Amino acid sequence: MNNQTHLLQDAFGRTHDYLRISLTEHCNLRCTYCMPAEGIQLTPKPHLMTADEILHIAQTFVNLGVRKIRLTGGEPLVRKDAASIIHALGKLGVHLTLTTNGLLVHEFIDTFKQAGISAVNLSLDTLSAEKYRQITRRNHFAQVWSNIELLQQHSFRVKLNVVLMKGFNEDEILDFIALTQHQNIQIRFIEFMPFNGNEWDRSKLVSYAEILETLRSHDDFHQIERLDDAPHDTAKNYKIAGYAGSFAIISSVTNPFCSTCNRIRLTADGKLKNCLFSNTETPLLETLRSGASILPLIEQNLRSKFPVRGGMDDDRKFENPDLFSQNRSMIAIGG
Repeated sequence: MNNQTHLLQDAFGRTHDYLRISLTEHCNLRCTYCMPAEGIQLTPKPHLMTADEILHIAQTFVNLGVRKIRLTGGEPLVRKDAASIIHALGKLGVHLTLTTNGLLVHEFIDTFKQAGISAVNLSLDTLSAEKYRQITRRNHFAQVWSNIELLQQHSFRVKLNVVLMKGFNEDEILDFIALTQHQNIQIRFIEFMPFNGNEWDRSKLVSYAEILETLRSHDDFHQIERLDDAPHDTAKNYKIAGYAGSFAIISSVTNPFCSTCNRIRLTADGKLKNCLFSNTETPLLETLRSGASILPLIEQNLRSKFPVRGGMDDDRKFENPDLFSQNRSMIAIGG
């Protein structure tokens, strides 16, 4: 490890070797849990990171010990220079991957391969074309499903991110699990989390315990195997005995994984965010553009990280919208 790796440690001894970079705030969908119906005020282009700035900051983090980079958005693949950025990041010697809504994947298969990307997380909250239209406010289900099949044909490891919401898609839990019987994919059920403008309330939450209870109460899925979690994994991993694929539950609200968190986020406008729930950010671009070192800012940002969920360490705090309405919309954070 580089002797500056301590800059990536927070006050609780957690080392952050996983950087998530948002390439853009733009998206070609309008998912209800991610962005307000009226959209968001986009950051003016001069205040966004250029490709060179993304690469400079990424290289800085790699020099400090970052070993994994995930590209997010918005939708990362809508950025016009996404392919060249992916190619350049692929040369940094890190585990490079991305999260996408899947609409443009068919245009990037060769780019992914050339950059060394072997796994793709794809967001898909329903297997119903009509529900897809309702939640995304767009009618592209067929294209997304075609691209899921395309990724598998090209031997990419595919994970489907499913945000569960009561009254909308909790009745599809069993349908998603059934996909893993013959397909070597992972379904990742994600608890609905609060962000500015997404109308969060606890009554919409489908909890970790409820997901498992749904499965255990169904005869076809009672043989649930608990799998080993990777170090720093955000998910609790499972599979149904004899099935080709697996499933996982990301329980950020009811059963958080903060004690082993190794993630730091870089927004499209060049701000560091040390927790998805955090209301505070550290701007890097002004300092970077002045020619000064951003290392003190990185250290300051991580040293200010709370032990749990950006300071939301009590379930009662989830009942106070003032605590999470100050946070950005998910689309502006980058997930």
